[in-house]
Amino acid sequence: MSRRISLIVVLATLLALTTACANKKSQNPLANVGSKQPDKVLFDKAMDAMRHNRFDVARLTLQTLINTYPDSEFIARAKLAVGDSWYAEGGTAALAQAEQEYDDFETFFPNMPEAAEAQLKIANIHYQQMEKADRDYTHAQRAEEEYRKMITQYPDSKLVPEAKQRLLEVQEVLAEREFDIGRFYYLRESYLASMARLQSLIERYPLYSKADEALYLLGQNYEAQIARLREAATCDVHGLPRGCVREADKAIYIKEQTQKAADAYSLILTRYPIMVRSDDAKKRLEALHQPIPRPTKAALAQNKAEDASRREATTAEKLMGLVRKGPDVSQAAKVGDPTLVDPTPVSVQEVLRNDTIAAINSTRGEKALQVGVLKSGEPAPNEAAPRSDQPATTTASANPLAAVSHMQPATPNASATQPAAQEDPNELKPIDSAAALPPPPQLNEIQSGQGSSSAKAAADSDLASDKDISSSKKKKKKGLKKLVPF
Repeated sequence: MSRRISLIVVLATLLALTTACANKKSQNPLANVGSKQPDKVLFDKAMDAMRHNRFDVARLTLQTLINTYPDSEFIARAKLAVGDSWYAEGGTAALAQAEQEYDDFETFFPNMPEAAEAQLKIANIHYQQMEKADRDYTHAQRAEEEYRKMITQYPDSKLVPEAKQRLLEVQEVLAEREFDIGRFYYLRESYLASMARLQSLIERYPLYSKADEALYLLGQNYEAQIARLREAATCDVHGLPRGCVREADKAIYIKEQTQKAADAYSLILTRYPIMVRSDDAKKRLEALHQPIPRPTKAALAQNKAEDASRREATTAEKLMGLVRKGPDVSQAAKVGDPTLVDPTPVSVQEVLRNDTIAAINSTRGEKALQVGVLKSGEPAPNEAAPRSDQPATTTASANPLAAVSHMQPATPNASATQPAAQEDPNELKPIDSAAALPPPPQLNEIQSGQGSSSAKAAADSDLASDKDISSSKKKKKKGLKKLVPF
């Protein structure tokens, strides 16, 4: 009997000890390895709310995590997720808030891999709000700045290729805007302003889909300047009447503008040999009696790759483009590197400073030849406002740029009859079809007797043949806009 009682006591003692140990383990939350930490629970709850498009609930949960557990390992991911919630929600106000959140994330966590993602999304915010080329370009400019910032600050990120492609699309829209403005000025005979826009366009966006059209239009501007100068009044030996040009100065100016026009046409043939304006550029060079260059094989291959990477918009995309706010970027190149640093933009004043006639007249203290279009100049300091009953005069101290406006050939006074101008031997004339000139020499062509035969063969092998160019050139030109002849 006593043995049975002892056994019962031992069993009861063991049961009490086992129960005490079990109760102690269940009361310790850290003892259960499978239990989740509260910050992780909050983060998972916020992610689930975002998946179900409950963005306000997700942001409230994430803010609770950030404020309650400032030392949590999920703080960085929670701050980025707050920006993602605004980004996914969309709308102008939500995207502005998302941009602020991403900017704060870059400030607090600049060395994390997600910082490049945050910067890319800031650029994408402006990309999504970008409008067509003929409308407000604020978001396009901001998108260009933000994509450049992402590429330069995070060059090792795996998101750089995506940023470069988006940047090419943005620059296509900005280049289209510059081209439309340059053409607008050209059609209104504001040639200096058109030159400034087109020169800046070519230097800043060489991968523009209509770069050959911009170069051709630039050459047309120079030729229009030549035509205007030929119609201008010719001065006598004493420089009368005012605002006219002497024959010697006119010859210098025509030669200079002809060379600039030839440079623009030649660049089409050497940089964009398979574009639709290459044939027109050849014709203009022949008319100007200038040599016709041939592109290298490397330039031809580069232009072929650029042209092959572009695609034409489908009919559905063209119809949607009529009602869509955003621009059509299908013509943007898919190869090549975008411009990351802008060259110094060309201004109208800079074009005029480099103008030969303006420089000559400025040194002579005469009124600058009106070969361009600028706003009418204001009176110089301490000078009375001009009267309608008095002829406008320009002193030597006045700014010659202020007197430039639409060129109107000066009419000689009756008392100073201008004799008929003699024919200028340096004046360019159109080619007479009855007596055609021999074909102009090719650039980069080694003439006979110069250099060895091996050097000539090497030079010829580096240049693309006409067959290579013609086999890959586009045949249709229905998309070209006709230019008003000057």
